Amino acid sequence: MSATSNIRQAIQNLNPKKIHSLGERPLNIALYAATPEDYRDIEAYLLDGLTEARRQESLTALHRGPDPSRALDFDLAIYDESVITPRRSLVFRRDQPEQLVSDVLKDHEDDLGIALARSFTPFRVPFAKRVIQRTSRENALFSLATALPDVIPSVFEVPWAVTEFASDTAVLTANQVRMAFLLAAASDRETGYREQKSEIASVIGGAFGWRALARQLIGKVPFGGGLIPKAAIAYAATKLVGVSLERYYRVGYTYTRDERNQIYTQAFERGTGIVSQILKRVRPDLWEKHAARAEQDGLGARRG
Repeated sequence: MSATSNIRQAIQNLNPKKIHSLGERPLNIALYAATPEDYRDIEAYLLDGLTEARRQESLTALHRGPDPSRALDFDLAIYDESVITPRRSLVFRRDQPEQLVSDVLKDHEDDLGIALARSFTPFRVPFAKRVIQRTSRENALFSLATALPDVIPSVFEVPWAVTEFASDTAVLTANQVRMAFLLAAASDRETGYREQKSEIASVIGGAFGWRALARQLIGKVPFGGGLIPKAAIAYAATKLVGVSLERYYRVGYTYTRDERNQIYTQAFERGTGIVSQILKRVRPDLWEKHAARAEQDGLGARRG
């Protein structure tokens, strides 16, 4: 009951309306190309796969050939490869159009990412991947930091979720719920507690299973040795939640049990590497103990 109360309190600090408003943000994008056909190529790429209603709305955000002196008045200025471009411009190349998406998100993920993903299909999967990766890493870092309070200021902060009464499980769960809001908004789905009640219930329900598994590891492994797998579980669990939600919003159904097991296993291995490197940097003494134990276990296994 205490854990449930903490989760509820942490989730209440989230603001799905703000995320929804970021998705609804009007976009104004300048396009520069040499011919009408070149303009149509850029538009066709950005608008591909949208419903007719969404396509018409998104088309209004694209402006062909405005006065170049006004380019800075737009959110983005995209140049076709057929025209001379200013230095460090966003260029649309037909042989690798995905590079344009990567270049845009590199500099504008936080301010324009949700709106771009909602309005233009090519941005959806890349933006979702960034959100999932960032949230998974945040949860791994926080899980590690709660066991090492002295490194919290230098490693990680979650000012939107951490309260005086919040447990680590509550913070990790709230961060996953926030991720669900971001993925829904970016996928042009309804966003909010009521609109996503089934997804939120699934996230909260799964939290107790991950919590029990992490506590079991900490209890069985001597101090220091259980920190890495505990944080790796936080990473893998968040990654699994994220990719499952992304697929559900994109195609209407999620992964099979076997697929989920495979995703979790791969994510756990990835999370172990990430957390190990962080621990090596902030607490080399504990990392050395973990590395020594891992080597000993490996030798024991080979001898067996």
